[in-house]
Amino acid sequence: MDENASTEIEYSQLHSLSVQASAAERYNKHVMLAYGYILVAVITTDLTSGTTSYAAEVTASADALDMTWIQVIVLSIVQGLTEFLPVSSSGHLRIFSEFFWDADAGASFTAVIQLGTEIAVVIFFWREIVQIVRGWLRGLMDKNSRGADWKMGWMIIVGSIPIGVVGFLAKDFIRDSLRNLWITAAVLILFSFVFIAAERWGKKTREGGELNFRDAIIMGLAQCLALIPGVSRSGGTISAGLFLNLEREVATRFSFLLAIPAVMASGLFSLPDAFGPASGQAASAAQLAVGTLVAGLVGYAAIAWLLKFVANHSFAWFAAYRIPLGLLVMLLLGLGVLQPV
Repeated sequence: MDENASTEIEYSQLHSLSVQASAAERYNKHVMLAYGYILVAVITTDLTSGTTSYAAEVTASADALDMTWIQVIVLSIVQGLTEFLPVSSSGHLRIFSEFFWDADAGASFTAVIQLGTEIAVVIFFWREIVQIVRGWLRGLMDKNSRGADWKMGWMIIVGSIPIGVVGFLAKDFIRDSLRNLWITAAVLILFSFVFIAAERWGKKTREGGELNFRDAIIMGLAQCLALIPGVSRSGGTISAGLFLNLEREVATRFSFLLAIPAVMASGLFSLPDAFGPASGQAASAAQLAVGTLVAGLVGYAAIAWLLKFVANHSFAWFAAYRIPLGLLVMLLLGLGVLQPV
């Protein structure tokens, strides 16, 4: 057997890795994750402490209110719980911010704390990611060693291009015009029917080894829909995968891997704006660090739960949650309890 072939994991069977992990291994992962995030939080706070005075000056001149610690913690927990579920984390953050604090936390804050949930993805899928990176680099240097890992690396890169282009070109429009709660509520309802249709008409017969560049491009285009609060990044990409007849677990795993480059780039790009945003509230360096930590810890647990859930349950269950939520938000908007912008 070829040495490269013997080292490659069959992607259609990757979902069984986390299920087969022992209790001790899971405990160690959680401990390592906690210590890792604490270290990142400390380093981030230290590195950004020198910019505190500058950030304060910017914030003072902006039309933004400072976020409170309880707000940061609550919204970070909401981010961690909803980032990987097809219910729209950005939509939930927008709703929670307006309902409890009568203000919009802002797209910059959302993008930054999403770094925590994506670091959780990297840690959770560490073995697969390392293997993909090694296979991709090996394939660049030696044509004869190009296999499934090399192909997967390129599919993630190609699939990440659409949202990078759209997000960069439409940044201002996304952060201002699309954060209206009427839009969020309507999209929560309407996109629920996409989930139902994907589950009903998707054959779910294609395994991981059958993933191709056409799938990556289509799922990458679907990921662009996540720029609209209420759609859901995972919901858009997984639904596209189901319409392409991919198995539910395969579509879910590729969706997680596909999100890493886009969310990481978005978070780092939005980091300076989070201190003194043109719209939305401002957060301190310490708040951003702690928020990222909390979102990551909660998000890690959410990944493990979702991968188990999709093995035996339909995504239509999430539609049963999204539709009533969207209707409730519309009712509160109509009664004046919530303000659309």
